[in-house]
Amino acid sequence: MDIDHLVQMANDIGNYFSSDPDRANGVAGMVDHIRRFWEPRMRKQIAAHLDAGGEGLSEIARAAIVQLAAQRSAA
Repeated sequence: MDIDHLVQMANDIGNYFSSDPDRANGVAGMVDHIRRFWEPRMRKQIAAHLDAGGEGLSEIARAAIVQLAAQRSAA
């Protein structure tokens, strides 16, 4: 999938979850959404994009992808 499209999707999801006044809940909600609805190859691609600098990702999207990658590594 085109990385620009994945970045846009991640930022859109992040915009939705950033409305939660508790940042940790917003990040957790975004992590859960990506885990449940994105295919594994999409998750791997966005994590690789973040590892390469994460150009274009919002702050909440970055935080969620970092947390998602950490959970994947722990599993």
